Amino acid sequence: MNRNDVTEKIITVKVKKSIKWADVASKVGESKEWVTAACLGQMTLNEAQAKIIGKIFGLDAEEQKWLQVVPYKGSLPTAVPTDALIYRWYEIVSVYGTTIKELIHEEFGDGIMSAIDFSMDIQRQPDPKGDRVNVVLSGKFLPYKTY
Repeated sequence: MNRNDVTEKIITVKVKKSIKWADVASKVGESKEWVTAACLGQMTLNEAQAKIIGKIFGLDAEEQKWLQVVPYKGSLPTAVPTDALIYRWYEIVSVYGTTIKELIHEEFGDGIMSAIDFSMDIQRQPDPKGDRVNVVLSGKFLPYKTY
């Protein structure tokens, strides 16, 4: 058994029981974005959080332990994603990445946006031409230091 096996079990139970990520997040007490990432194997849960997830998805003690292991973050099965939605994010970064970088540097100076001290919010935005996906990414600015 490994972390991927536990992730697959969580996804299977979610589908079978029609569980919503927002409902899981409410029970865990964290954002739906973070809890979803954790359940999909990208974040580390503490013991209390793992027990809650375990209860929701019927995980045994060993499976709950795997949720507490630091995962290999950012792991996708291929270099260029083939899933249409994930590929759009790849495309956004390919097209707008240099613009985002330039504007962040112009506003903040030489540095990076943290993906560790980070939050994300995903909401539906009603629009008469078709609902829109509103994604807010908020990461702490970390300047490069001279030495």
